[in-house]
Amino acid sequence: MGLLDGKVALVTGGGAGIGRATAVGFAREGARVAVADRDESSGRETVALVEAAGGSALFVQMDVSRAEEVEAGVAEIETRFGALHCASNNAAASGGYAATAEISQKAWDLAIAVSLTGVWQCMRYEIPAMLRAGGGAIVNISSAAALRGETFLAAYAAAKGGVLALTKTTAAEYATRGIRVNAVCPGGIRTAGIDDYFRAAPESEQPTVDTHAMRRLGRPEEIADTVAWLCSDRSSFTTGSIVVVDGGVLVNSHLL
Repeated sequence: MGLLDGKVALVTGGGAGIGRATAVGFAREGARVAVADRDESSGRETVALVEAAGGSALFVQMDVSRAEEVEAGVAEIETRFGALHCASNNAAASGGYAATAEISQKAWDLAIAVSLTGVWQCMRYEIPAMLRAGGGAIVNISSAAALRGETFLAAYAAAKGGVLALTKTTAAEYATRGIRVNAVCPGGIRTAGIDDYFRAAPESEQPTVDTHAMRRLGRPEEIADTVAWLCSDRSSFTTGSIVVVDGGVLVNSHLL
């Protein structure tokens, strides 16, 4: 018996990385999964992986910064699957790498629009759908960068910090209405995106690894497992929590 048997789940940014691992993980736990991404090709690849694992999935075209696409996507999920019970709001944009005073307006606006406003847009339509379903659980993907800052990623860190405040506020508002809202803060995760960065700046790979007390990067599946638990009834008394899954970034010591 899976953690999410009988549930319908939405994963934004489901075309790659943590989002893809979460979609596959949800399916393995028994959920029917809506994979949302603005890139149709990668989103449909995730759907194929879910189906290959024996799950049921559909692709939803969605740019989370565009309200009309989020609204239409959630409506499609309710039409196709009959309800929405849980969601992992994973879609994000870093805005690129630059010192704070050198960030362009365009890069800043992109990071905020996708990584913060996009989470709000998603919850704006997920919550009414979950209320119609009798309750639900939302997990917003933040970052360890929101808790400690991140050099040359001020826009991303600021957006992810906003996600934490938004998560706690929304959790308080809907706690008596059957909707739980939590956030996960990953550390460095071995995804295609970070691999591309290391190829462009190979000298940064080992120092990045060394910021983790475990002296390794995480696997997307290690985040997905946490998200699945938070979306399940096993975490029924958990809301407004910030769950750090960072390999020890926040406790790393320069003495060891």
